[in-house]
Amino acid sequence: MFTGIIAEKGSVIEISHPPGTDSGELVLEAPSSSGGLEPGGSLAVNGVCLTATQIRHGQVRVDVMGETLQRSTIGGLHPGDEVNLERCVPAGARLDGHVVQGHVDGVGTLLERRQHPQWQLLRFTVPDSLARYIAPKGSIAVDGVSLTVTDVSDPDAGQGWFEVGLIPTTLDETRLGSLQPEDPVNLEVDVLAKYTERLLAFGGRTAQ
Repeated sequence: MFTGIIAEKGSVIEISHPPGTDSGELVLEAPSSSGGLEPGGSLAVNGVCLTATQIRHGQVRVDVMGETLQRSTIGGLHPGDEVNLERCVPAGARLDGHVVQGHVDGVGTLLERRQHPQWQLLRFTVPDSLARYIAPKGSIAVDGVSLTVTDVSDPDAGQGWFEVGLIPTTLDETRLGSLQPEDPVNLEVDVLAKYTERLLAFGGRTAQ
């Protein structure tokens, strides 16, 4: 489990997709996040939970399944790209963000950003299948960053969107500060909303 509080901005050293396979490997420069990380440990990369297979000299190698390549922005990374990194939260630690699983639900894109005196407002598109889970003052993870939703589109809008406000610290310490319009981002909606919908779908039925 993660909290959406980014530990550092790492960078992509290498990404490969072996011919004839639907998987790949990613090598990251992660000087801070690699400390104490062992093979088999979890690392969230732009909000995607990946398993470390090799750690050496501040670099981390991870395997990427085909499902991850299809449902997230990981497959579109290139050497030199910045990535948000977060280690899994240890038991007993403060939950400063919200419950983030590292299971990306879909991909959105940056529509626009508006500058305010001490912060910025960013508007992102959201797939129709996810819009119902996003509510004002609710939580969402954008490229692994735990954010509070400030506004959402109407249910009958042609293109769903949501807005978040970013303080200077978030802009400086995550890759969200360098996003440009049309850039894709990984989205993970609040898991509590998905569980609530699932429970309601059963209409109060109890297990036999």
